[in-house]
Amino acid sequence: MVDRVRTVLGDVHPDDLGVCDAHDHLFLRSPQLPGRELDDVAAARCELAAFRAAGGASVIQWTPYGMGRWTADLPSLSREAGVHVVCATGLHQAAHYEPELLDALRGGLADLFVGELTTGIGASGVRAGLIKVAGGFHALDAHARWTMAAAAEAHHETGAPVAVHLEHGTGALDVLDLLCGELEVPPHRVILGHLNRSPDGVVQRQAAEAGCYLAFDGPSVAHHATDWRMPDAVKALADAGFGHRLLLGGDTVVSGARSVDGGPGMPYLLRRVRPRLVAALGAELVDHVLTRNPARAFGVDWCA
Repeated sequence: MVDRVRTVLGDVHPDDLGVCDAHDHLFLRSPQLPGRELDDVAAARCELAAFRAAGGASVIQWTPYGMGRWTADLPSLSREAGVHVVCATGLHQAAHYEPELLDALRGGLADLFVGELTTGIGASGVRAGLIKVAGGFHALDAHARWTMAAAAEAHHETGAPVAVHLEHGTGALDVLDLLCGELEVPPHRVILGHLNRSPDGVVQRQAAEAGCYLAFDGPSVAHHATDWRMPDAVKALADAGFGHRLLLGGDTVVSGARSVDGGPGMPYLLRRVRPRLVAALGAELVDHVLTRNPARAFGVDWCA
């Protein structure tokens, strides 16, 4: 079997991803972000077009179950922009959901993930291409352990990669102990997000040594104090031999962060971040980080 990336328009060869924003959001809604929802289809269309104009070819949307994925609109947006879009299943921290919704998922979370990865999300027919879960600040609470156990079960049944939101960039080693140790998910199927938000080079190197992928995503108004250190962190990991484990993303989570609404948005990754990294790392390695690495991280020999 050949690895494939599961996009909203169907499975594609990993090499077809091209230049990839490995962590972003076209749509997102949460009670933690009132009034700043990403829920405008026209704005999403313009943002994808702007990303394409900057040289982008694919976007991995990490928005999980119950947070306003607008799944039915993703195929047409992908087709119109000429940009591959990968949609996520999974579950975020408990604070992003009503307790009643979480109660309704007890006992069936892994089945939900597997169904969205293999059969499709609701009536949309769109299949998810990754599982997104989340840790807490320097800890894993009972909710995180529940969701990660379900993610691991779904991974073992399908082969899907597991992408992890690290709260403020912390808890990476605890996540790996649980997912890759206790739950036996292969490290190369785990993607750790937000590592730039906790610029701890020792932890970053230990995570890379474990064999997982490390996603450096931003820029972010909330994390501007650490974003500027990202090029040095990426260079240190590349110099240590871990360039093949690095991913880059924009992580646009609120409406004001979109480029079409006056923020940096998806194009910033290629317009500003890429040239800065080229100066630090060289064009060849940055090209690999934007193309070959996401192709490996999200390419799966799907079991179902």
